[in-house]
Amino acid sequence: MDELSEVAEAIADPVRRDILLMLRHSPLTAGEIAARFPISRPAVSRHLRVLREAGLVRGEQTGRHRRYSLVHARLGHLAAWLGLFETRQPGWSQRLAALETEVHRTRRDRKRAEPDHTSRTAPHSREDTA
Repeated sequence: MDELSEVAEAIADPVRRDILLMLRHSPLTAGEIAARFPISRPAVSRHLRVLREAGLVRGEQTGRHRRYSLVHARLGHLAAWLGLFETRQPGWSQRLAALETEVHRTRRDRKRAEPDHTSRTAPHSREDTA
């Protein structure tokens, strides 16, 4: 099985995706991970084994506990492949920023070209003309 298929198969299960989300901030022990699920500890251990075999997590033995951490590189390969399906063309963010600049510049120029309304005097009342 190729690397991409292995990773995709491993993240197909919602419990394993939740485990990956938990590990994105900091490593956790198997017990800390299992405590967050309503399933048995052996079931969580099986999910961790699948993630470990797919190379998505790394387990390090510290004393009596195994601490799991995320392996970002393996997810990076999947993200790069999924990026091939991005609908926006490269360079659009720069084009939109340039358009925004032009809109602001046009508005500014229009304001400068308008006659200054503050320097006009108010029309005279009837009392002033009588």
